[in-house]
Amino acid sequence: MAYDKSKLKYADSVIPTLTVKEAQQLQFKLVDCMSEHFSGDQFLSMGDLGVAPKYKKPEQTKRVERTLATFFGVEDASLVRGAGTGAIRTILSTLMSAGDQMFIHDAPVYTTTQDTIQMLGIKTKKVNYNDVEAVKRAVTAEDTCKVFYVQHARQTPTDIYDLKTVIQMVKQERPDIAIVVDDNYCAMKAYGIGVEFGADYSTFSGFKVLGPEGIGIIVGKSEAINLLQERNYSGGGQIQGYEAMELLRMMTFAPVALATQNEQVEEVCKHLNEGIIEGIDHAYMVNAQSKVIIVELRQPIAQAVIKVSNQLGAATHPVGAESKYEIIPMIYRVSGSFIAAEPKLKEYGLRINPMKSGSSTVLSILDKAIKSVQ
Repeated sequence: MAYDKSKLKYADSVIPTLTVKEAQQLQFKLVDCMSEHFSGDQFLSMGDLGVAPKYKKPEQTKRVERTLATFFGVEDASLVRGAGTGAIRTILSTLMSAGDQMFIHDAPVYTTTQDTIQMLGIKTKKVNYNDVEAVKRAVTAEDTCKVFYVQHARQTPTDIYDLKTVIQMVKQERPDIAIVVDDNYCAMKAYGIGVEFGADYSTFSGFKVLGPEGIGIIVGKSEAINLLQERNYSGGGQIQGYEAMELLRMMTFAPVALATQNEQVEEVCKHLNEGIIEGIDHAYMVNAQSKVIIVELRQPIAQAVIKVSNQLGAATHPVGAESKYEIIPMIYRVSGSFIAAEPKLKEYGLRINPMKSGSSTVLSILDKAIKSVQ
């Protein structure tokens, strides 16, 4: 069966990602920034601890933050506790007070982000970001919103908005409004993050770029970042020097590893649609949240296939959705938001992420699992 990538379901919603060659250049750029901010001796140090007098935080952590600011081309950066959720929560609480309003996309909100909105007492105004003219009308008419919040990864399978286009249009119409981008699942793999397209702040989890658990990254304008760092004066709230250094070291390997993974996503999808495995109706790529393959089976055996896949060496639940621990391929349930859009996916659908495996491993496990269940 011929494979026509242009006819894939939800093809327009897939966010373009770096090739391996392009990812290598991103790796080289990051290392170049390291040499700009570290001496050889400093980089080979594991890092200091506590609230150093010079910066009110570990000096090695500050060097890492300066490296990241240079890498992303922004004024400042801050490492915070709480991974991506902590980064979002911290920047929103710095920019807004209870009762303030912000724009959000008219789609199901990521669970922890919804918790943050409720916790901070933020009011939201929903706009369909897929309709650029609707966004333009909204930001022009509504001048009480303090923040324009946008998620880089897709919230629904039908999302098609271009992040750069949306950011530039909002800035043109409302230069006063702060744009905050959740870049989780897109940093170090897409062609830029929010701040590189003109947003004021980008947030993402260090865990999703192979770093240690629990570190959130905020990059952007120095005004809010200085304020949030002043508020975080507790020694226990700091990212210690050794943690910051582990994050920076592992981020070096993220671009090429993630680009290789994305390459295998496309390879698996291609082979599945060529009919290499019996029992599959069709497959398509989506960003949910990371770039994965959704497989629609001909029979309602998805749950049984997932169970057998575990026995055959595939993971059936995430650790951090592309963390340093996720090596073997994942064959697991379709996300709740996708099932809400297409209920039959609960019994007929599989979500596949090769992680660090090759396409042949994924296809072998899937073929054996389906045959075993049938």
